[in-house]
Amino acid sequence: MEKSQFIHEPIMPIAPKPSQYGIDPSLIKKRVAEMPGMCSLRLPELFPELPDVVYPGGPDALDKFYEMAKESLRKVDMSMIKSTDSVNVLASHHGFTLFGGQPYALLLKAVRDIIHEKTGTDNIRLRAGVGMRFRETEEYIKRYGLDEYYGKGKAKGVCPVDEGIPIETEIGTLYGIKAVYDADWIVHVHHTDVREVHFHRQVDKAVKPFSMSYARLESRSTYHQNLGPRAANFTARAIFESEFVQKKFAFGAFMTVGPHGVIGVDADNNLYNINDRATFIGCQLYGKIMTLFGKIKECIAVLDFPCPVPYVFSAGVIYANFTGANKDLYDMEGTPLPPYTWYTEAFYGKDGKPLLEGIPPLNPAIKMCVHNYAWTGYPSAFFSSHIPTIVVGEEQAKLFDMEPMNIHYMDYAVVSKTTEEAMNFAYRVTGTDKVIIFDGAMGGLNCSESLAKDLIEWAPKVSKEVDEVLMPKWFGQRGVDISVLDKLKTE
Repeated sequence: MEKSQFIHEPIMPIAPKPSQYGIDPSLIKKRVAEMPGMCSLRLPELFPELPDVVYPGGPDALDKFYEMAKESLRKVDMSMIKSTDSVNVLASHHGFTLFGGQPYALLLKAVRDIIHEKTGTDNIRLRAGVGMRFRETEEYIKRYGLDEYYGKGKAKGVCPVDEGIPIETEIGTLYGIKAVYDADWIVHVHHTDVREVHFHRQVDKAVKPFSMSYARLESRSTYHQNLGPRAANFTARAIFESEFVQKKFAFGAFMTVGPHGVIGVDADNNLYNINDRATFIGCQLYGKIMTLFGKIKECIAVLDFPCPVPYVFSAGVIYANFTGANKDLYDMEGTPLPPYTWYTEAFYGKDGKPLLEGIPPLNPAIKMCVHNYAWTGYPSAFFSSHIPTIVVGEEQAKLFDMEPMNIHYMDYAVVSKTTEEAMNFAYRVTGTDKVIIFDGAMGGLNCSESLAKDLIEWAPKVSKEVDEVLMPKWFGQRGVDISVLDKLKTE
């Protein structure tokens, strides 16, 4: 195919959403994907080996996904749950940001339906965890009608400052959130989106929420303050494998997603089986996008998605990962720090300089960031202090200026009245017309035509490199036997 045959009209960005963490959607007058010179690339065209997805799809795609979810869940052993038992369905906030949020909400509804169908119990509650945005899942619960679906008082958001419960583990006492574990059984409902691969390194990714979404601040902070992302991985496994949690764990149900859409549902009584399959998806499918993004030599990055700054999406990859794409985030033997992780600010002093010699800079390909639309709720001055940033609109600038975690974000950014002015400013200052837009476009990515031509040229080479060179290395570092991958893909 000629390059021009890969280039399409821009995909509709994820719509702005009302939230206390973002500006009123009515203030967003222009999406960057709508501007001249922008286009979209379809990921299955760039990488034909990507598996088929159920969503996005036709008008009945969500109905099909709901039925697929119920079919997968019916195959899981739930005999341990009696009709008089209580069950907590555990969720995490990031799932609601995937592909518009509806698929994850539907999975949570399907889990409730099949638990009731198979066991007879009506005492099924939803516990949705968060990170630093303590009220975020309360917004999602209402937005997707989960409070009504689960029943009055049975759906609630939980956060890391809620009342805790001590959990004795092989490394000592760690602390979970009491409301997460106040039932006879727990069901872990998550997703295969790689999200913070710079944290978990695709090691025990399926287990990570046990030390994040379901843990008290004292224990979840091992990722951010105490041990650092790599060393903290074992705290999640320690909590999950504790006698206390194992006696309550019934099964896991994961929304299987790739960078291009929702593939299906993976439900299993053995969480480590799900983890193996999630490792395959994270390395093979997302690994190709990560590696492709690492080939970009210069660009303007646009934030245009209803999430905090680091969590906005392009082709299933978050901006935080793109700012580290100048290094292989999957490589467990990278230098100078094996594996290096820039993302935690622990590697940088108050002067903004690396604490150790050899710490790589943020991705130097990003010449400027145009902040058209993104939320507060995560300390993001680290990004604006390292990457020239222009924020669209006084209202958005004021929101960040007044938010406790971002009082210094605007110290390093300038303000533009309109999106058009911001983009024209970025073009003039950077001297590049190559643009990548983090707007959550489903099934592909929105970008400038100039960058699209580069990505089209690089994609076949990236696919070959990941399949033949990088995946064997990545799986070898994680103890995954490549000979069983076909089995993992079909189980």
